[in-house]
Amino acid sequence: MPPRVGDIYSVYSNQLRQYVACQVTALKENSERKGAQLAAVLQLDWSGDALPQASELGAMRPLVPDFFFWRDKHDHAYASAEVPAAYTLVGNIAPLVLDDTTTHGHWNAGDTLYHQRAWEQIDVTRRQRFKAASGDVQVTVGGHVLRQDTTRIDDTVLQSVTDFAEFDHLPCLMHIHTEHGTQALIDYVNRQPLITELLWRSSQVAELDLRASHLDRLSIDATGLAKVLLNRDLGVLILRGEISPQLQLHSEAEGRVLVLSGSARLPGFAGLDHLAGLSLSALSEIDLEGVVQRFPHLTYLQLQGKPGTVSNLSAIAGLAQLQTLMLHDLFGYTAEQFPAPQKLSRLSTLWLSSLPLDVAQAVRKSYKKVVAQGLDLSVTQPRKPAWLAENLHNPFRDWDGREQISTAQAKKAATAYKTLLSATRAIDASMDAEAVQATLSAMVAAYVTTFNQLDARGKLIGTVESEEIHAVLAGCLRELGTHLADTDGLLAQFDRLREF
Repeated sequence: MPPRVGDIYSVYSNQLRQYVACQVTALKENSERKGAQLAAVLQLDWSGDALPQASELGAMRPLVPDFFFWRDKHDHAYASAEVPAAYTLVGNIAPLVLDDTTTHGHWNAGDTLYHQRAWEQIDVTRRQRFKAASGDVQVTVGGHVLRQDTTRIDDTVLQSVTDFAEFDHLPCLMHIHTEHGTQALIDYVNRQPLITELLWRSSQVAELDLRASHLDRLSIDATGLAKVLLNRDLGVLILRGEISPQLQLHSEAEGRVLVLSGSARLPGFAGLDHLAGLSLSALSEIDLEGVVQRFPHLTYLQLQGKPGTVSNLSAIAGLAQLQTLMLHDLFGYTAEQFPAPQKLSRLSTLWLSSLPLDVAQAVRKSYKKVVAQGLDLSVTQPRKPAWLAENLHNPFRDWDGREQISTAQAKKAATAYKTLLSATRAIDASMDAEAVQATLSAMVAAYVTTFNQLDARGKLIGTVESEEIHAVLAGCLRELGTHLADTDGLLAQFDRLREF
């Protein structure tokens, strides 16, 4: 049922480990989606161990956060009027705020209240110094002149200080990025409740103990790491580098409020058995059976290919608590393998983009009724088989990630293949032999020129790459057949022109 103005909804917050509440204060048409509405959602300053009773609604008040850079302003934003499935309608009272809002966001009840409660636990003197810091005031730290309200430092400053007490001149310091971190820096982070983000790329410490920190976001290069002890309320963990299967990741909550982010593959490590969220990018392939077995308690799953292929997609029906599913640039599955709505009963957000055409059509049809019940559904960029041939099966797709080849160079190689494929597809038996030969000769010349230019700029083409470039051309010519293409002559032209 769509919300009404004045409706109060409650949902359980994993961060606060209590129920929280919000109110719909207004409704308006969604200019980006015909026939859809937006709801102005106001976060309330209330939490409890159970859903609120009707008698409690009259005492509820808007949340007025002032943590970090908030300045006593309501958390009031327009979101999709499709109420997430996890939210429970508990009553209706007159809107607690009459002013409209120009902000757009999400429901996310509890997030702001959690951060406000955490802020209130910080020593009042620290909070006052944070609020009083000015960009017009300059301070000197490690010989560097910085604004007093500086929020982020990196090794440029870190390597120039001998005593971390100098950072007391930076009352707004929240983010630290380092490639040369030491145990002393970890000890400092653990003592600073205002530091919420740490980017760690260091080989000097084999074990990280961050249990006493107040980090919300941690990015680490796990190469060489044996153990990481995480603070209970960490929100995002980004893993990079070579991740050993023996790596141990521990948190008191076992990842119940944590989103883990990585790339290329499902990372192997011990711990975080109750992980709440998983986000993987640049995937060439992914087996969802393995994902579900490793992390059966996921409420959030986001997977992005480069593009890539999925196996055992139907296994996601085993994620009984899944609320958000986002898939992009992933293929290799059919409409029949995509779970029916009743198998993902708690799903509130389903965003699919760059997916097989038949799957896109089937999902739009089968999930249509669930949208009316509140599902936030987006299905875009359906791909036809021809697109898959050019992209998913692009023979130069694997160049991206090779040590000597940049992402930009890999994209140029992939584009050269697409151009080659388009040219060969344009050839047919109705063309006279002379026109065919001229077209194919120009095609080969353009193809070789692309790789000559790439190699001249970086000497990236070795024996393996050279053989791959040759094999791709030979394969395209073979598909045309000898009655259309002088394969031997065109390959001889390729050998004469190439400079790699």
